[in-house]
Amino acid sequence: MVAADVRLAAPRGRAGTRLEVRDVSHHFELEGKTLPVLDGVTLQAEPGELVALLGPSGCGKSTLLRLVAGLDRPRSGALLVDGTPIEGPDPSRVVVFQDPTLYPWRTVYGNVALGLEARGLLRSQRARIDDALELVGLSGFDRAYPHQLSGGMAQRAALARALVNEPSLLILDEPLGKLDSLTRISMQTELVRLWRDAGFTALLVTHDVEEALFMANRVIVFSDRPARIKAEIVVDSAYPRHRDDPYLVDLRRRLLELLGCAP
Repeated sequence: MVAADVRLAAPRGRAGTRLEVRDVSHHFELEGKTLPVLDGVTLQAEPGELVALLGPSGCGKSTLLRLVAGLDRPRSGALLVDGTPIEGPDPSRVVVFQDPTLYPWRTVYGNVALGLEARGLLRSQRARIDDALELVGLSGFDRAYPHQLSGGMAQRAALARALVNEPSLLILDEPLGKLDSLTRISMQTELVRLWRDAGFTALLVTHDVEEALFMANRVIVFSDRPARIKAEIVVDSAYPRHRDDPYLVDLRRRLLELLGCAP
């Protein structure tokens, strides 16, 4: 399979934040028993970097994203952005989930406007909604309702809703996991374009090895639960990338071996 070209200029400056995860462990209490999920995880994402997290299903990757988003607090360890501890949610850190979770009674415009409305900024910064819709290729669909959108278009609307807040850290929890293969390839290209144009830092959870290699600067491989870091792979390949690049094919083989999926 040959990747679509991602013909991009150099990023327009780095608006991203530096993320540090320091020796983070976490567990849940389930029916009186302790369920360990993360075990001493330490990693960094530099400003403007896209880091992909790979690992077995249920190993704790999404839990780590919730901690980075400030939706939960770790049992031990620390998470920091630009040296400041994460103590709760913040508009500068936005999560895009696998399901677009659009409100069906709101238009695309109304869904994208939610963040600005909640912060009392809609009247003064309304133009940012049109800018976000244009960025994701949804200009002209502002009056459409979610049931009128394809899966890919709905996920574009969810991305616009995130981007309208101008995040410095975009947290992507398998955002393309439910799309058909052709739409997924197209959206991978669009996400790379958006990331490189805007310069935010991105943390991507995916089960797709090719997706991680196509998009990320680095790939971090986790063990089974409780998640520990098994390996960190630097993807030293310029954009645009092509999936049949021998260098990426070799990295794919190495990652599959690390994940225990090699033939």
